[in-house]
Amino acid sequence: MYRITVIAVAAALILNSFASAQGGVAATVNGVPIQQIALDRALDQVDAADREKATTEFLDFLIDNALVDQYLVQQQVKVEQKEIDARLGELKQDMEKKGQTYDKVLAKLKMPESEFVTMVANDLRWEKFAQAQCTDANLKALFEKHLDMFDGSQMRARHILLNPGADAQAQEAAKATLLEIRRQIEATANAAAAKLPPSADNTTREQERQKQVEIAFADFAKAKSTCPSKKDGGDLNWFPRVGHMVEPFAAAAFALKPYEMSQPIHTQFGYHLILCTGRKPGQEIKFDDVKEEVKEIYCNRLREAIVAHMKQSAKIVVTPRK
Repeated sequence: MYRITVIAVAAALILNSFASAQGGVAATVNGVPIQQIALDRALDQVDAADREKATTEFLDFLIDNALVDQYLVQQQVKVEQKEIDARLGELKQDMEKKGQTYDKVLAKLKMPESEFVTMVANDLRWEKFAQAQCTDANLKALFEKHLDMFDGSQMRARHILLNPGADAQAQEAAKATLLEIRRQIEATANAAAAKLPPSADNTTREQERQKQVEIAFADFAKAKSTCPSKKDGGDLNWFPRVGHMVEPFAAAAFALKPYEMSQPIHTQFGYHLILCTGRKPGQEIKFDDVKEEVKEIYCNRLREAIVAHMKQSAKIVVTPRK
């Protein structure tokens, strides 16, 4: 569960080599630099063809980490040296079990020991803070409000993605385009249902409407969407409430009934129009059976809330890429 294990140590144990550092600063967060080498370490795991997209995602992750670390310092969450020493001891034992040594790991990471120790301290600070928030009352409230996150519920959806970038005018245009697509799909489906013989009952008319909604939606996805799923008419297959889609998308999708379309939904990828094409209900579940899963999701949401709060006043400067 340690962030340092996932990002730094695991990478060092898996990779055979690291790209040489470009030097310099990738970004600053409230005046605190994120070194380019920290970004390089992550990018070295990525194929050259995916580097451009991955650069943005990894840098966003590092910026979010910096915001969380700064928040915890503001909250005066303390860690003792003995706690840091104990965690370092655990990590060193982990490395030795995998045939590595502490010095070799740091060398592969091109990371000074002081930076590594700071990362360990930041992880401990987060764990201490998060643990204090993870009361049974808080966890049970999340569980009861969002049962579909834990009971195995799934849904199937199609989507149309438009990526207008950061320009406000282009974003408004993208939303307007998706709303017009939604209107046209509904009009086409309603017209098809209206053409059925007068003898057709309401169930038959609804089935025809749903059929035409999906056909029209798939055609628009193939023609307009910027997502690779466009080749499949925007079909995303079955997915659970958490762990597969980003939260704004998942929340909007699971709020839909079968063959209902969403309003334009904004995520880090752009603007989406979502069509629900199927639902699979979950099974009855007890809190104690999924308590650790609830805790993980609660901590993820807590982190997201901190990042959103900090970004309201943060000064983030990204160094232009050459």
